[in-house]
Amino acid sequence: MNTTATTAQRPAAGNAPSDLLRTSLRVDGWSTAAFGVVMLAGSGWFGGLLGLPATWSVPFGIAMLGGAAALGLIAGYPEIPSRLAALVVVGNALSCVAMLLLAFTDVVALTGLGTAFVVVGALVVAVFAEVEFIGLRRSGPGSAVLT
Repeated sequence: MNTTATTAQRPAAGNAPSDLLRTSLRVDGWSTAAFGVVMLAGSGWFGGLLGLPATWSVPFGIAMLGGAAALGLIAGYPEIPSRLAALVVVGNALSCVAMLLLAFTDVVALTGLGTAFVVVGALVVAVFAEVEFIGLRRSGPGSAVLT
């Protein structure tokens, strides 16, 4: 009796091209949510210590929670649409640039610690953009990223 099982041809767990993208989207989503909560909970505290007024930190915190929800939804798709993943990469890259502009212009009178805080945030966002870009490239041109 032949007991050959038929299985789908998939890369071994941990080696699928989508694993890097899906994992980076999830980590990005959770870290964005955590940072959004910190921005909301510490809005009064940030004014004195970092120079970031509550009128900035509260809207940013709310926007970050929305962004985190979107990242979670995208990462949860059975097939990650490449256009949405590309939109995340572009959004992160633009966020990085905006944060650097905020840090090095006089739009908000940040303290030295505030400038360092925003620059570190920009670097973290840049790393997410790069890792998600690599994950997107590994998934193939124009195709949805499969689980």
